[in-house]
Amino acid sequence: MANRDAVISRAPDQKEDRAVSLQNASAVYDFLIITMARRGQYAMLSECLERAMKFAFGEFHLWYQLALSMISCGKFSYAISVLKECCKMRPTDPTVLLLAAKVCIGPLHWLNEGEQFAKQVTELGEEAGESLAKGYLALGLVYSLQATDAAQKSSQDDWSKKALQALQRAHEIDREDPQIILYLSLQLALVRQIADAIEHLQEALKLRKDDLYCLHLLALLLSAQKQYKHAIDVIDMTLAEYPENFSILFTKIKLEWIHEGPEEALITCRHMLYLWQKLYNCSQLSESEKESSLADVPLTRKHSGLHLAVHDPHDPENGSQRASSIAASRLEQAMSELTMPNSAQRQGPMQQWVTLEQIWLQAAELFMEQQHMKEAGFCIQEAASLFPTSHTVLYMRGKLAEMKGCLEEAKQIYNEALTVNPDGVKIMHSLGLILYRLGRNTLAEKYLRDAVQIQSTSHDAWKGLGEVLQDQGKHEAAVECFLTALDLESSSPVSPFTIIPREL
Repeated sequence: MANRDAVISRAPDQKEDRAVSLQNASAVYDFLIITMARRGQYAMLSECLERAMKFAFGEFHLWYQLALSMISCGKFSYAISVLKECCKMRPTDPTVLLLAAKVCIGPLHWLNEGEQFAKQVTELGEEAGESLAKGYLALGLVYSLQATDAAQKSSQDDWSKKALQALQRAHEIDREDPQIILYLSLQLALVRQIADAIEHLQEALKLRKDDLYCLHLLALLLSAQKQYKHAIDVIDMTLAEYPENFSILFTKIKLEWIHEGPEEALITCRHMLYLWQKLYNCSQLSESEKESSLADVPLTRKHSGLHLAVHDPHDPENGSQRASSIAASRLEQAMSELTMPNSAQRQGPMQQWVTLEQIWLQAAELFMEQQHMKEAGFCIQEAASLFPTSHTVLYMRGKLAEMKGCLEEAKQIYNEALTVNPDGVKIMHSLGLILYRLGRNTLAEKYLRDAVQIQSTSHDAWKGLGEVLQDQGKHEAAVECFLTALDLESSSPVSPFTIIPREL
């Protein structure tokens, strides 16, 4: 009868017994993984696997399972450390490298590390097999995100060119991969080659006609061509497949606002609030909150004000996942949690509360469009109750003050918002225009130049800069700005193309 005691000694004469013990332990952990994964108990699973590492030196299978469990429970940076160990054991395994690149590109936004992992795949060449195209895809996504993060237009252009080259190479290797075609189309859209982007996207839709990101991108591309009715039709078709997708609904609001007016868009806002309540509210809110205005929201004007819903988890201008914007959002999240009253502590994933905040702010924007200041103020107050220090809340407070004619107050609030999010293009644009109205043209020009430097496709910022330069008598430069603004506006979507997630 075999010895049932586990042997973990590294002594040479114990090699055979140690191998049997490891095989038995590995089988036990495999059963444990199956059982706990089905129950979603990934945190407990990762702890169990961590304890197994003391006798799993050089055992790829257990190390890889540990990495997967870490990813599943959100311990992403730890997972990368474990995957690096896996890479040492199997340096030519593209699957491990691509998984590491996926984590770096997505939740961590570690673009330099993601680039290294992707390059290791592409450097394998034919040895990477079917993974070679994915390696170039990963590289293209990294470069695309680096273009978005870059602060200088020259750097943005360089990264965009490299992204396009990598994605085209991926497409050459595998012409039937809809994900590669999608991101090639997205990159073309980002550099405003709209017709080419649509042509490629049609290829992707032939391969995967109900893909969420493909359909969303198609609607944005149609809106860039000012085909708003067709874009709404695509959005409605998408919502038939994905009725609970908030990102799609936010785009619908933007389209309805332009094509049908703010009243129609407010109806969609109300629907979004009801949807949010259905998905999260019943089990999450306190009794006092359930009794508040969020519970009953007729979408007709009442003396008590209106209660609606917000915008994309990543604000359009902040949808550019710039590194400093990510840092700003994390800072404001921490500050909001510190300043939030104990009775209003939130439970559940932070993303759902960001979504609710954005719904309220979207509603506020629509009310301001209708000159309904009281209702807009109420919506901003609701958003501020969720995240008091949010730069998006501060921005909307500034817009409201501006519409009321309180320019000095608006300027102060915009400055506060810019402190939280130094790369906020919409904030810079609004602050620049306020300074212009206050007669401080030199400072106004500075902020507007900063805005177009960070986001060279912002036609509003170019137009504002042109107005300031014209007022200063710099007519030639002003005309150039106006022409740039007109050209960009002609290919501008209702929401930035960057709201399409770039993930492997």
